[in-house]
Amino acid sequence: MWETIASDAAAESPVWADALLPEPAPEPVFSPLAPAELGLGVETIYEGYLVHYGRSRLFSAPEDDTALLLGDYLYAHGLVRVAETGNVDAVADLAELISLCSQARAEGRDGDGPAWAATCALLGGGGLEEGRDAMRLSGDSAALERVARERAGDGQVGAALSAHERLVG
Repeated sequence: MWETIASDAAAESPVWADALLPEPAPEPVFSPLAPAELGLGVETIYEGYLVHYGRSRLFSAPEDDTALLLGDYLYAHGLVRVAETGNVDAVADLAELISLCSQARAEGRDGDGPAWAATCALLGGGGLEEGRDAMRLSGDSAALERVARERAGDGQVGAALSAHERLVG
């Protein structure tokens, strides 16, 4: 998975190739919660999120403008990977996730980890609307964390949230 993300980005642009870390530290975070066929797309999108808001596992962009463009490239490329599976609902869920987390970050609110966990655990299957609304309107991500834990289990969600905390803080 990591080699695919890195090699595709490097093939796309020499700027992305130059930004690759010499010794990356890949750790799957939210893909274990998602259907296997969507894992590569999920981790590609999450890598874009980390480039924007955290500590990337694969890249070190030298300047803010480069990081912004690289993160956007990874978002788009991940959505394309998911779209190639034919799962339109999963694409819509991930696009909504990107929007929801961007809003939370812009407003200085937490809750992105539970949003990621719930989206990946229920990816393309519905059941996220109430939790998304609570997070969007009041910053409350408890409903999202609850549905993630109900679907994927405490152990898997806890591990994903711990890894996310280490990468995003």
